[in-house]
Amino acid sequence: MMLARRAAFRALLILLMTGALSAFAGAAASAKEERLSLAGLAVTVWQPDAATSSARPAIIFSHGFHGCDTQSRFLASALAGAGYLVFAPQHRDATCDGGGGRLSDPPEEPFVKPGLWSDATYRDRAEDITRLIAELKRDDAWRQRIDWARLGLVGHSLGGYTVLGLAGAWPQWKLSGIKAVLALSPYIEPYLAKSTLSGIAVPVMYQGGTLDIGITPAVGRAGGGYDSSPAPKYFVEFRGAGHLAWTDLGPAAAHAAIIAYSRAFFDHYLEGAPAAALLTEPGAEVEKLRFQSRQ
Repeated sequence: MMLARRAAFRALLILLMTGALSAFAGAAASAKEERLSLAGLAVTVWQPDAATSSARPAIIFSHGFHGCDTQSRFLASALAGAGYLVFAPQHRDATCDGGGGRLSDPPEEPFVKPGLWSDATYRDRAEDITRLIAELKRDDAWRQRIDWARLGLVGHSLGGYTVLGLAGAWPQWKLSGIKAVLALSPYIEPYLAKSTLSGIAVPVMYQGGTLDIGITPAVGRAGGGYDSSPAPKYFVEFRGAGHLAWTDLGPAAAHAAIIAYSRAFFDHYLEGAPAAALLTEPGAEVEKLRFQSRQ
């Protein structure tokens, strides 16, 4: 009888969590998108359609290796529809949406040799984001529209490497004023090799997938990225998600879950909203959820 009650309670909890996920994924208003030149970079910007006189929190997105600024339009537009200003610079290695890179271009250092990586590896990506933020603070069209006390970073794959470095994983890159970092299937092996993830100084959420066999295990394994990062920290592993689930090539079901957990994280740490149930109780689409919400 006790086991039956526990099973029924678990089923009810999953149902409630699925409903919460749907609410987060579907509640966003529409957003508008435009391509601008800022700080010498091509930057795609998403913002809410509804005009507002108050300053809004901002999120900078860093794309993956050989990806581009619009590779994760589904997530950027959803965050903008929820009230965030989202800026995605085109990095030098971009190969889509007019990027100057080529698919045949090798990485600066081999991904399979993380010990060769250093803070000099892809420093240009960190500099892109640093320059973009400095330009936004100078630009009359943007500086007063952004609430600089609520600035977040998000990156996919090599973009995850980039934003984690700016959060303190490379001490030489550490950028002040960042309030939260979302790392989507991030390449973290160099930080594990150098034991530098302890330098992260802001709340971080790692997202991975059960089919993301090249990257997610480094985040979730014992002594991996999650274990090595200071709190507050989260690790969400989605069932059936491969490495491209965080791009527009991914399935719609994965997109709904990614949007929901990403919004719950940023709403809590940038907007100051109470922690949503999604941050502490895994829904049906989640294989594993780990969290330590306090230091």
